[in-house]
Amino acid sequence: MEITEVRIFLTYHDPLKAIVSITIDSCFVIRDLKVIRGSNGHFVEMPTKRREDQRFEIASTITAEARKMLEDRVLAEYEKLIGEPVTRRKLET
Repeated sequence: MEITEVRIFLTYHDPLKAIVSITIDSCFVIRDLKVIRGSNGHFVEMPTKRREDQRFEIASTITAEARKMLEDRVLAEYEKLIGEPVTRRKLET
């Protein structure tokens, strides 16, 4: 699996920093990922749907390796766009 495109739309509403769409293998798009600045650093939140008082991910990674690859790629593109490095939260393995 390869992320072949990352599109980032900056926002100015803390803690939300950007809305992101990614394309996988030039044939599958996931929209509405979010770059969030949390208390332990920046991270990528997967698209969610609200149902009653809960939020559910409607697309998610299954393995820690896939999650790391996705966050690394999205945050690297985000850093290029804003022109500075960001603190990244540590992922649990």
